[in-house]
Amino acid sequence: MRNCLVIDLDRCSGCDSCTAACKHENSIDLGVYYNPVFTVGPMGTFPDIEMYWLPMQCQQCENPGCIEVCPTGASYRDEESGVVLVNADDCIGCESCLTGCPFNARMLNKNTNVVEKCTLCFHRKNDENWEPACVHNCCCGARIFGDLDDPESAASKAIAAAGEENCHRLTDPGDLRPATVYILSPKTATWQESPELMTRLAL
Repeated sequence: MRNCLVIDLDRCSGCDSCTAACKHENSIDLGVYYNPVFTVGPMGTFPDIEMYWLPMQCQQCENPGCIEVCPTGASYRDEESGVVLVNADDCIGCESCLTGCPFNARMLNKNTNVVEKCTLCFHRKNDENWEPACVHNCCCGARIFGDLDDPESAASKAIAAAGEENCHRLTDPGDLRPATVYILSPKTATWQESPELMTRLAL
């Protein structure tokens, strides 16, 4: 099972609803983000300008570097759902997993000395229709959640509808195989393999 997000950048408006929903759902401290949204661009020369928004969260890698380097086993994959998680009771705050994640998807909570990250709202997993808060609150319908191993899931269907040529993953420097898929077609912008990310206003 490979539960993850598919994010349709053709639909993303950069409104930050996902970031706000995530902070509210998980009671995240000020200055901490599990799901920041960056700006890529603008690129090109007027009048041929391109730009898109890029939400960044845990990529739910198939070969997570964070798990490999964790000395206590606090970073682990839930066998039933496939979601990469952190066991707060076993985390010693050593930040080894931060070095194992090239996507900067983790951060140390200074108040608890525990590493935190996006969990795909794992605490909702027993809901009848498990859906992360960011997906539920995306006003543009840009975020889709589901199991990539299930061809009938909403995530798999979104990828199939978009076409392989419009589906992208973040550059993978260490064969971690990030599962999160970004849909971006040339009608919106050209996918950047090594984008220069522009930080946006903090919530």
